[in-house]
Amino acid sequence: MSKKRRKSDSKQLNLFDYLQSVRALDGKSSEGTLNVGSRIRQALSEGIKQCQLSRHQIAGEMSHRIGVEVSSTTIDSWTAESKEKNRIPAEYLPAFCMVTGNFEPLNLIGEASGRFTLPGPDALRGEIRKWQEKTKKARAEVRKRELLLDELEKRRM
Repeated sequence: MSKKRRKSDSKQLNLFDYLQSVRALDGKSSEGTLNVGSRIRQALSEGIKQCQLSRHQIAGEMSHRIGVEVSSTTIDSWTAESKEKNRIPAEYLPAFCMVTGNFEPLNLIGEASGRFTLPGPDALRGEIRKWQEKTKKARAEVRKRELLLDELEKRRM
């Protein structure tokens, strides 16, 4: 029996390809290649879109976690292309990522500095649990369909 090939995320680099690209860039950056401001702005916007919380709720959670008042208007200014001078402070990024569940802004900073980020053990445990729940639901759905199929085949006879 042949092994089933897993589909990979088209945006995610193979670890070895990533390391090779980092070695190629090491010390050879041209002017402007490390200016990741627009990419971070875009990653923040995507993080907000994918989050189930509103901007107001994100701001409240961030304020609670960092101990500094963050408003939804402030978050809007960090993501608006027209507000080029307004950027999220680096010390707020971990709170933003934790609240939204989107770590792409931190990944971009790591990538620009020739490093890569990995999720911590708790995050991996959470992902494993989420996949286990999805698998359990999928097995239940398969079982339902198998029972239905058995019932339909019995009626044919």
